[in-house]
Amino acid sequence: MDDDPDRFLRIMDTAGVDIACVFCIWYGDFIRGNDITAQYVSRHPDRFVGAGYISPAYPEDSIAELERIFDKLALKFLKLYPRFTPTKVLDDSSYVPILEWANDRGIVVMSHHDDWPKPLKYINLARQFPNVKWVISHGGNGLLAQQEAVEAAQTTPNIYLEISSSWGDHKTIQFLTEGAGDDRLLFGSDMPEQDVRHHIGRVLTADISNESKRKILGLNAAKLLEISV
Repeated sequence: MDDDPDRFLRIMDTAGVDIACVFCIWYGDFIRGNDITAQYVSRHPDRFVGAGYISPAYPEDSIAELERIFDKLALKFLKLYPRFTPTKVLDDSSYVPILEWANDRGIVVMSHHDDWPKPLKYINLARQFPNVKWVISHGGNGLLAQQEAVEAAQTTPNIYLEISSSWGDHKTIQFLTEGAGDDRLLFGSDMPEQDVRHHIGRVLTADISNESKRKILGLNAAKLLEISV
């Protein structure tokens, strides 16, 4: 969406962001998108962490591209976006080879809601693929999604909630922390679509402990992605 990493860095420095996770989902050819992500990260490898993107629309290319993403491009986790393939929701059989590969490797998989807002469907996926570390994007989007996301995290230990939201309901961060636990929340901003400063403010002004804020703002993600801080 924004192909200038230097502009990102200026925004990150202004907001006090040390490391940002980035990915490219804007091409039907996911190989091209992954190359762009890898090039982006290579410009500033100490500031950017890359995620690979896979689509079930090209099953003949998926496994080879997964191996390239992690073994050659050295990207850190996997991004799925079922909204681009609405006839193939995340629990569709077309995703099984992708998720089996990720499960064998113990990969972190971040997915946008496919049948928004129904995070409860991740419970069965987390049980079927227990070695995958599941990250539900926008776990704080709207009250119903918040409640379902918390229930999903409470039900299975390998579900995490990323907190960026375009709704911004009052006390969202407090609700998610008390419900899912401060070890299961991951900071996110949806930058450049949203202002990262807004989401930092949501955490800093939340009625939770300073230690919980530190975990949410980075320590949890660093541990999950094995990033040294």
